[in-house]
Amino acid sequence: MVIDGDGTQLGALPTREGIRLASEQGLDLVEVAPLLTPPVCKIMDYGKYQYQQNKKHSSKQKNISVKEVKVRPRINEHDLLFKMNNIKKFIGQGNKAKVTMMFRGREIVHSAEAKKIFKRIVDEITDIAAIEQMVKFEGNRMIMVLAPK
Repeated sequence: MVIDGDGTQLGALPTREGIRLASEQGLDLVEVAPLLTPPVCKIMDYGKYQYQQNKKHSSKQKNISVKEVKVRPRINEHDLLFKMNNIKKFIGQGNKAKVTMMFRGREIVHSAEAKKIFKRIVDEITDIAAIEQMVKFEGNRMIMVLAPK
């Protein structure tokens, strides 16, 4: 079964006849439905078809961005809950969340408090997120990256 480039059915033709018709038009004979009886072939530009399929698949891909949440070692309870809700919202949208703890002056001496805060964040978020990058120091900051499960 051969279908022309504009969608009109040409009927059941031998394979060689379909290839000849396609080459006369400068196009390709592409088998669209091989499992049907008789198999359905279409006269089309195969390169253009492949390009459109690749374009269709690439547009479905979602861009994942990294959203940053900054906290301090002596953060207030309400502020921490607010930040954790923001992290949950970012993860729910399919984005990664980067939690940055900033230290000023001698606050860096109290890194144990900071680790407690990070542990609390992880305990709260483990059901919807996975830790992509564990807590690490970068200068006067501690950074952790969370990704959606």
